[in-house]
Amino acid sequence: MSYMIKRRAISVTAVGAVVALALTGCVDSDRPQTGDAGSAECPWEVDETIETSVSIGWQRIPNGDLIVKDHALLEACMPNASITWTDFDSGGKVVQAYASGDIDLALIGNSPSVLAMSPDNNLDVDVVWIHAVIGEAESLIAKDPDVTSISDLQGELIGVPFGSTAHYSLQQAILVAGLDPNADFTITNLEPSAMPAAWTSDGIAAAWVWEPTQSELLNTGGHLVLSSADTAADGYPTYDLGTADGTFIADNPAFMAQWATAQSYAVELIQDDPDAAAESIAATLGVTLDEAHTQLAGYTYLTAEEQIGADYLGGGMATDLVNTASFLLEQGSIAETLSDEEYSQHVDATAAQAAAG
Repeated sequence: MSYMIKRRAISVTAVGAVVALALTGCVDSDRPQTGDAGSAECPWEVDETIETSVSIGWQRIPNGDLIVKDHALLEACMPNASITWTDFDSGGKVVQAYASGDIDLALIGNSPSVLAMSPDNNLDVDVVWIHAVIGEAESLIAKDPDVTSISDLQGELIGVPFGSTAHYSLQQAILVAGLDPNADFTITNLEPSAMPAAWTSDGIAAAWVWEPTQSELLNTGGHLVLSSADTAADGYPTYDLGTADGTFIADNPAFMAQWATAQSYAVELIQDDPDAAAESIAATLGVTLDEAHTQLAGYTYLTAEEQIGADYLGGGMATDLVNTASFLLEQGSIAETLSDEEYSQHVDATAAQAAAG
């Protein structure tokens, strides 16, 4: 199977929110505050028996997780659970939070997921959901209009969040072009939130990043050179993954089933009612409805039934973790890998299976 590294090491920036809210088409300012459990309704039977305390790490990436948060589905469907949402802007910070025991579930990319579970960190973190298959929502954006291929950026400074799927895609694109990421380019570790300032000050010539930072760079003179759809076509697709602490999963099966049901509900909303989905994304990210639609179009979203298939949590994801680990080992990002069987044990489809019915 192809290499499938996850990108969301770092998350989207809210820098563009102030500008976006000034534009026409923004979500009504009278709209109820996102995540307001008091006004939320559960679309299925409420479970009052769940009294779990859970800390969820989220990132500002357009997918069903934002809809779950915006609609307060978990709070409405499990009213006696104690749920805390913590915003992270990188997969590396999510790994640190797992290591310190500060979170129980979190969105994270393939690369940082493997970093967490590999012997270097040896964290009991399992993949339980695929928030999105990444396409054109994550891309290499260049400032010079004469740059038409990655080869044209040799010797230039490129910003990317290290340890992210964007970093993985950038390195793979360079290798596919027959070039050396270390010898032919200068690559700097840059969070999406820092990219706009580096961009406007000519501190970087290009950046591989996701939405909404990607659109912000495009709107200030940049143009798309390559995307994660291109690297996927070369055999290196990337994902946004839902992960959870292994002990938490084992101790809280009812919560996990409700959580996966909420995630699948959100995916169905994206597929069946894109306008309603875009409203949630726009409200959470502080962008216009048009921008939310554009961002959502850059990904593929999978329902619970699709998730448990052989290509994903039903088998393919385990292979993807193995391939990711091999790549990270070759790049020197990890010193040792787990066995193939051990990586397969870090894929837990139980919650998705429960949601699929």
